[in-house]
Amino acid sequence: MTKLTVNGSTHAINDLVLSTPLLWVLRDHLGLVGAKFGCGIGQCGACTVHLNDAPVRSCLLPLSAVADQKITTIEGLSSPDGQLHPLQQAWIEHDVPQCGYCQAGQLMSAAALLKQKKKPTDADIESAMSGNICRCGTYLRIRAAIHSAAGNRSKVAAVVGDWTPSDVNPNSDLNKSHDSTTLASEA
Repeated sequence: MTKLTVNGSTHAINDLVLSTPLLWVLRDHLGLVGAKFGCGIGQCGACTVHLNDAPVRSCLLPLSAVADQKITTIEGLSSPDGQLHPLQQAWIEHDVPQCGYCQAGQLMSAAALLKQKKKPTDADIESAMSGNICRCGTYLRIRAAIHSAAGNRSKVAAVVGDWTPSDVNPNSDLNKSHDSTTLASEA
């Protein structure tokens, strides 16, 4: 039997091979499905959880390596009374997620950063978040949300500025003005 302390609760894990990755223990045996399987080789960050307050890739960690240590998942990031973590609130305010698949890992890496550095610089954020891949490319909003949660309001304006999604592609349909005649002819 292996004992795990996850989000403040102790769990007895029986009948599992000790080489089972923590990710599958969390998802399949404890029902904590926030951490996602992305690559299986620790390169994308979708499976990030905290082990003793440090971000780790749960797809790589065997059950044998995490016994009797403090594990925190995205489900344990908010307070016990349900109040969102400041990063979770900032993620909402800045509309960070698109598909959402990587967001638990992004949030867990960002939370570990803010535990270490209360007012991170852009370089700090870049370094801490470099192992988390967002296939939707919401990196600017992630950076803005981290600055916002840290209270760096001037940095938020510097990151976001007057940017809109259509700035990425000047030929985007978002830049075209449409009237009902144009829309009918394009259909």
